[in-house]
Order: sequence, then structure tokens, then C-alpha cells
Amino acid sequence: MNRVFIAHAGVVSALGRGLDTLYRGLIKEKNGFSRVNRFSTASYVSDIAGLIPGLSLTKAGAMESAVIELAMGLIRELPHELSQQIKIGRLITASTKGGIDLLRTDSFFATSSDRQNGLPASAARGLPVSSLTANITREIGIKKTGFNISAACASSTIALAKAGELIRSGREHTVAVLAMDLVTEFVFSGFSAIGSMGPGPAMPFDRHRQGLTLGEGAALIVLTSREPLARKHNPAPSEMAGWGIAGDAAHLAAPDKMAAGLKTAILQACKTAKISPERIGIISTHGTGTVYNDAMELKAINDLFPSKAVMANSIKGSIGHTLGASGAIEAALCTKLLEEKTLPGTKGLIDPEQGAVPIFSSRNRTFETTPVLTINSGFGGINAALIFQVLP
Repeated sequence: MNRVFIAHAGVVSALGRGLDTLYRGLIKEKNGFSRVNRFSTASYVSDIAGLIPGLSLTKAGAMESAVIELAMGLIRELPHELSQQIKIGRLITASTKGGIDLLRTDSFFATSSDRQNGLPASAARGLPVSSLTANITREIGIKKTGFNISAACASSTIALAKAGELIRSGREHTVAVLAMDLVTEFVFSGFSAIGSMGPGPAMPFDRHRQGLTLGEGAALIVLTSREPLARKHNPAPSEMAGWGIAGDAAHLAAPDKMAAGLKTAILQACKTAKISPERIGIISTHGTGTVYNDAMELKAINDLFPSKAVMANSIKGSIGHTLGASGAIEAALCTKLLEEKTLPGTKGLIDPEQGAVPIFSSRNRTFETTPVLTINSGFGGINAALIFQVLP
């Protein structure tokens, strides 16, 4: 069975473009939130979000072009030497909501002729993310058909797991995972309506947390079975050693209070990586800042790591909840953690919830070389976990 190495990780978020920019911003406790001006927020719980600097979605149809530009921008940032040496066998995209925003706008119709005939854009060219995989695949010359994963807020974590399986089984040697989601009124109004959104910046694992803050972002992660590529193009080459996916089906929107699905996913990831949970020293959590998600994650962490020897954080108090992109952004960050050996503090954490201390802290903390676990959960009881470790 092949091993799975990280050949490249690129990110764009509310803190700017690039993985280094994201990491340094987190270390410096920067806040990526700004006032939303793409639509009126007068009827919603909050008026802020983690918006990508310079990205405008005020014009009809802008979402589609913005998604494509984000995707192509990350692909163009692949180091030239690396892009020449690897042949990507398959592209997997990931998004929570795809192009569903277009269903409620005039831009859903492709042309004036289509409007007259009542034909939606999907009939002519497909909704943006549902057709994005095919468009990008053609653009970068991948011959095999790719696919999109839409599995709520665990979308890109599951996409990475599927990529890992393709490589480990020998069906592919190199797979690219491209994840993205944008802040639009459709999703903003939805989270406000169901009571998951807080009025101010998210406060993950704080006992006074009131809900999540939305964010947007994208990530491109290239996985390969070719270890020399990983060593050559990364200061601290790393391996995606394990992954696990599990569902608890406890509630349509709320997580299982006993964290059964998340614990199963973590244990599966440990089994795939052939390590015990005691080996894990760092956890990058989903950490949305909602009452029930954070409580569920604390339950899982305290049950599986009772010695409290682990250190954990959440980055959503800095860049917001980037939905389907969050897992890939956090996975990319895990590779940076293994290089820098410093875990950024959890911004927004002031008065830690019971069971959060000493696992979580608002301070940056250094650590020794250790496997890093990242976890994500989503609506419908979806849970996924990945384990990364540095190569000796």
C-alpha cells in the first residue's frame, strides 16, 4: 500500500493569500472579520464575516467568476518546477453549497434567449461548483474525470480522505484536492435563521460563546505517492498518514451529544495511520463557536485523550467558518504546524468552557514533533478526521 505525502498546500482566506500569510496572521492574533457589504444584513443576526480581501460579489453573476478565479489562482500558484514534475491523475473539488445561490437570482439564467425559453443556466452550463471540476480538469489537462464532494462542513476533509484512498490503493499516484466556499446571502440568511450565527466574532470553546461567524476561503492540496517530491518542495515534508469518516445521524442539524460519530472517525484515522490516540499531541478542531458543536468536540477529546496531554485550537475565531473549505484550509495549516512547531492560540477564547483547560488556550504554544489530528463535522451527523505527521 502506498504512503500519501503532501506535495503542495496553497490557501486563500480572510487573512490574505498564502499559507505563510495565514499562519503568521494567526500567530499575531489578527482578526479577518469585516462588515458585509455584498447584501443588506439588516434582517440578520450579524453584519460581519471573514471576507477575502478584494473579492467583490456585488454584481449579478459575480459569484461564478469569483469561484473560478479563486480556483485558477491557486492552481497558477503551484511552483513551476513542481507542476512540471508531477502529473496530477485526478482532481477532486469540495464545496458545501456549490452554486445553489444562483437559484434565487436572475443570473441563474444563462442568456436572454434562455430566459425566453425558461431554461436555467444549469441546463446550459451547469451550476458553478457542480461544473467546476470538469472545467478545471480540462484547463490543467487532466484526462480522467474528477468529482465533487458536497458533505456539509466536512466536505474537503472527506475529499482529502478519498484522495488518500486513491493513492494508498495505487489507483492514482498524484491527486489534487481543491476546496472553496464563499459568503453569499443564501448561506448567511440560512445560518442566521436557524440560530447558529452569533452577533459578534466567534468565541470557540468559550463558555459565553453565542454562535459561529461565517467566513470564506479556498485551498489547494496536492497529494502524491512520490516521497522525493514531498521532500524536495517542502521545508518540513509531511505525510497524510490516516483518515476516518463516520456518521452519527443523531439530528438533521445538531451534533450527537455523546460524540459517537466523531470519536469513531478519530479512531478510524488512528487505525489507518497505525498509531494509538496517545501518540497524537496536537488537534486542529472544527471549533465553530456554536454551543453544541464545541460541547460535542470537547466530549470527544476528553473521552479519547483523558490524560489531557494534547494541545488543541480553533482558527474560526480569526477567519470564520469557511464551510466546505474549512477542512482543507485546516489540513494545509497542519502541515505548517509540523514545520513551525508552534500552535496558534484560539482567538475569541476568554473564559474557557468546562473541560477546555488546559487543552485550549488563547496563547501560542510550542510543541515537540508529534502527529497532528484535524477534525471536522457537519449537518446530518457527518464527521471526518485526518492525521498528519512529519517525515523523519
